[in-house]
Amino acid sequence: MKISLASMIFLLLFWTSCKEENPLKDEVSNIVFPDSGVSYARYVEPLFQQQCAFSGCHGGSQPPSGLNLTTPSYNNLLNHQPRLVTPGEPDNSLLIQRLDGRVSPQMPLNRTPLTANQLKGIRKWIEEGALNN
Repeated sequence: MKISLASMIFLLLFWTSCKEENPLKDEVSNIVFPDSGVSYARYVEPLFQQQCAFSGCHGGSQPPSGLNLTTPSYNNLLNHQPRLVTPGEPDNSLLIQRLDGRVSPQMPLNRTPLTANQLKGIRKWIEEGALNN
């Protein structure tokens, strides 16, 4: 398969952009989710702000895949196409599949994955209906 130079440059920039833009790229977020009653405003959105919502990733004027997670991010996340979140069904939510690596590329891209607690917390938020609370 032959790939044009422009395509190779695009892929290189896409795959390295998040790593280059975030000064906290190797730091694990200190956000700890509760076992239940997960609030989007208190836990999910702040985690996205720390790990995803910056220029070159899911922030800025032209975020990859058109997903802008800068505040406020709830409507952008829930209304994104393809559908990322299926309320009540974390295993059928592309967001979870990207975060846990079942669907490639794993997010956050080129950076330290979310902690087990954070992944479990986002799963619980979706399981509880993915509310804007």
